[in-house]
Amino acid sequence: MPMDWVWGLIGGLLIGTGGAVYLLGNGKIMGASGIIGGLVDGSGKDTKWERIVFLLGVAIMPVLLMPLYRKVDTHVTDNVWVLVAAGLLVGIGTRIANGCTSGHGVCGISRLSVRGMAATVFYILAGGVGVVIFRHGLGVI
Repeated sequence: MPMDWVWGLIGGLLIGTGGAVYLLGNGKIMGASGIIGGLVDGSGKDTKWERIVFLLGVAIMPVLLMPLYRKVDTHVTDNVWVLVAAGLLVGIGTRIANGCTSGHGVCGISRLSVRGMAATVFYILAGGVGVVIFRHGLGVI
């Protein structure tokens, strides 16, 4: 099995475990966009520190695991404007869809949520269309 697949499997297991621990620990769905959104728009004031600790863990864990990494080529573009546009589009899309990959894809599908399954199908399709347009049509990624 290619090592990229092994790392993907390990990452998926860690995300799934994190979602289960988050749900069992506080009874809430681990949706990263909702966690960030609640901090940005102020709707998560009552759980501000819980959200901050979660986001710190997401940012710090890769740094702590760096001794285990080998160099990985992510194929991310060097074009800063493409990265900014992609980030804004992802942010807007997660707000429109009321969730993101971790909320709908990981936690929603595992709970057999029809809404989560439908959202996942549509964002996977939109991602595929985006790759065709931006990589093959426009050549920017």
